[in-house]
Amino acid sequence: MAAQDRIRWDQIYRERADRPYPEPHPLLFEFTPPVDPERGLRALDLAGGLGQNALWLSTQGYEVDLMDISRTALLRAQEEMRRRGLRRVNLLQVDLDQPHLEADAYALVCVFRFLKRELFPLLRATIQPGGRIIYETFNRRYLQILPAFNPQHLLEVGELVGYFADWKLLLYQEDDHIAQLVAIKPPAGG
Repeated sequence: MAAQDRIRWDQIYRERADRPYPEPHPLLFEFTPPVDPERGLRALDLAGGLGQNALWLSTQGYEVDLMDISRTALLRAQEEMRRRGLRRVNLLQVDLDQPHLEADAYALVCVFRFLKRELFPLLRATIQPGGRIIYETFNRRYLQILPAFNPQHLLEVGELVGYFADWKLLLYQEDDHIAQLVAIKPPAGG
C-alpha cells in the first residue's frame, strides 16, 4: 500500500508544481507556544506535504521533523528551505502506515488533513508532558461536498475529541465538515 500511496501523492504534487507555495495553517499562529531560545523545542509535522507548516515552525525556533510519504513534496519543501535560508527542518520520507515515533520526543505535533486512526496512540505517546497537538481534518459531513471521498479517511462527528479527552483542551470545534482540536498533554503522573 505504501508504494501505491507514494506514487499517487508524488503524482498529485507534480500536477500542482506550478501553484504558489502555500501559507502555513492559521491554527499555528494562534496556538503555537513560543520557544525559549536557550532550550529549543522539537516539533513534528506529520503528513506535512510541501512543508509550509514545518518551515513556519522552524522560523519560530523549533527543530522540526517533516514526515511525508511523497518525495516530490519533500523536494519542493527543500527548495523552499534553500530559498528562505532555513536549516532546522529534517525532511523525512516515511511510510505513514508505520512511522517510527519516539516516546516524549516532541513539544508540538501538528497534523492537517490526514487521518490514520491507528496512529493516535503513537501521537499521544510521542508528545512530551506539557506538549501539545494541533490537529485538523475532515469529518463525515465532507461526503455532502465530495460524495466519492473515501469514508475511511473521515472522522465521525465527535470522534477526534475522544482520542484526547483526558488532555487539556484549548480548542475543539467541528464547523460543518472540519474537525479541529488543540490539546495539551497532562504532566507525567497527572
